[in-house]
Amino acid sequence: MAAVGGAKEIVVIGGGTAGVRLAQRLAATAPADAVNLTLLGEEPHAPYNRVLLAEVLAGRYGPEVIALPPVPGGERRGVRAVRIDRADRLVRCADGGVVPYDRLILATGSNPVLPPLRGLRRPDHDGLPEGVHAFRTMDDCLALSAAVRPGTRAVVIGGGLLGVSAARALAERGAQVVLAQQGEHLMERQLDRAGSRLLRDQLEAWGVEVHTECRVRGLVRTADDTRVAAVELADGFRLDAELTVLACGVRPRTGLARAAGLDVRRGVVVDDELRTSDPRIHAIGDCAEHDERLYGLAGAALEQADALARLLTVDPSARYTGTRSLTRLTLGALAPEARLSPEASPEVPLDLAAFGETTPLPGDDTVQLTDATRGTYRKVVVRGDRLVGGVLLGDLATVGTLARTWEDDVPLPPTTPLLHLLTPDGGS
Repeated sequence: MAAVGGAKEIVVIGGGTAGVRLAQRLAATAPADAVNLTLLGEEPHAPYNRVLLAEVLAGRYGPEVIALPPVPGGERRGVRAVRIDRADRLVRCADGGVVPYDRLILATGSNPVLPPLRGLRRPDHDGLPEGVHAFRTMDDCLALSAAVRPGTRAVVIGGGLLGVSAARALAERGAQVVLAQQGEHLMERQLDRAGSRLLRDQLEAWGVEVHTECRVRGLVRTADDTRVAAVELADGFRLDAELTVLACGVRPRTGLARAAGLDVRRGVVVDDELRTSDPRIHAIGDCAEHDERLYGLAGAALEQADALARLLTVDPSARYTGTRSLTRLTLGALAPEARLSPEASPEVPLDLAAFGETTPLPGDDTVQLTDATRGTYRKVVVRGDRLVGGVLLGDLATVGTLARTWEDDVPLPPTTPLLHLLTPDGGS
């Protein structure tokens, strides 16, 4: 049983972006003798910025560069929580350890989605076949980095944000990359068709072979059944693959919460105080479902951590009411002197930003500027007197003003022509 008097025992399960940010904010705002903080991280590595894993794979950064600032207090790495004992307020760990809590925060993140492909799983083997990699953790990244060589044939399954990042990074390492996307266009959650077309053109200019509306049926093993040799498509065509990367999305890690009897739908259900159905347990980040929404983005995880830290320390009235998330991605190139091989792709960077609703509804106004020569595309969607979404590729000069206008949800000046929204001064 957690102690009733003295400092509160606050336990955070999860050493990712959300858990580390919360620990840092608690240390900064809580009196030193008011809180005993314990952070349980399942990975053995120091906490790191998962958003930058593709930069490590590409060879731009070493793993130490993307490490997050040290966690104040009791950080325990390589410790897996296996059960929550709500009656006695204890977290039980795989190593036999028991950690008491007064408040428990679930920041368990998400797992990669492993598609139901023929040949992916065998009943007599654990884990993925040799040559097949997920791309979610530092260990995934390091294993891929060790396996890729100039000329390696690599197939990336999934054309969302993660798949595009992985494909570009592998191409920079000199791999021959094929990107297979089941949907009609790349990054469907963030981009409209025109923006996706420009992104595809850029990937192909970098040497990535892109297939859309392409359903993968299974994996083909070598004759000796030791590794995967090809990816088989639904039409029977086979893509030779020395490396296969699964980038098919993520799913919230809710096993601990579900086993503890907490309310779980797609994620762990939380209210505006980020409380679960047990008032002593909170959830933040990828595992949390707030107002029927899963975010799966770093910006939302940071805002939730900040709101919860305020609520637990300095402002009991603090609430989290949602995040208006902007997706930003830089697909850059290695400088010539930093390339790992002469076969690495050309030095052609691409900046991308997307926010809100990028597909207009009937009655919406749309402003769009395309410069095929410079490879830039800008578009905003306006509903009534509000900016509701936008896409920018190649030229992000206006992204700051546009994002602020969208996040603040303020009326647009009636005298400002909509075209000015896409000029560098944002119409100001």
